Amino acid sequence: MLLKLALLEDIKAGKVDVIFRRWNRPTVKSGGTLKTKLGLLSIKSVVDMSADEVTDADAKRAGFKDVADFRKWLDTMKGGSLFQRIEVGFADEA
Repeated sequence: MLLKLALLEDIKAGKVDVIFRRWNRPTVKSGGTLKTKLGLLSIKSVVDMSADEVTDADAKRAGFKDVADFRKWLDTMKGGSLFQRIEVGFADEA
């Protein structure tokens, strides 16, 4: 899973703790970790869901202003048959 530097910085700062992904095959799993440019992320949970189930609270936890802002972002993402809500945390420095 590739994450932009600005998003990684927000995760490290504690501003973001949820990521949404749409893909054909997941690349992370609950309880795992992900090595990034800034350090190690912990993958706390991975939940299959529909994009229609995203709430304002979830959108804000992911760094969006609201669900409408989230949907604008989602429209720019490539397609996939699986949509997931992923809870993350910053685990360790790089």
